[in-house]
Amino acid sequence: MQNVSEAWLYPIIIVGGILQAWGPPMNGALRHSLTNPWLASLISFLPIVAFLSILVMCLPRPLPTLEGVETMPWWAPLGGLVGAFAVIAGLLFVNRVGAAAFAGLTVTANFLMSVAIDRFGWFGIEPRPLSGLRLIGAALMVGGIALVARY
Repeated sequence: MQNVSEAWLYPIIIVGGILQAWGPPMNGALRHSLTNPWLASLISFLPIVAFLSILVMCLPRPLPTLEGVETMPWWAPLGGLVGAFAVIAGLLFVNRVGAAAFAGLTVTANFLMSVAIDRFGWFGIEPRPLSGLRLIGAALMVGGIALVARY
């Protein structure tokens, strides 16, 4: 842990991870019921758009500044589109590979890319060194998902 005052964040992040595991099977059931994966994807996103619209209407401050918008990296608004890819992959494939293999592959790929993002400081992240222990952790993740996906 980096900072004791931030320790309260970890349980919230863990709950977020638990809830993320629910998403692909829920979306898979939605796709199965609706047949059309693109309609299922749209319906999956509608509650998010509605919820965030209500939050923005109820809590409109702070408003973005012109300077903030002008200096925003071109890729910053694409995070939702990137996330949509994961949702669509879940809609299409979770029932074929199983929830554990799907989550394991997603988490392992996420972890490996996050190590690279940390190492090189991509997307405005403060660079963090790539230590031997991080490499061992990455290897264990890859080995673990290989076992989960195969057996």
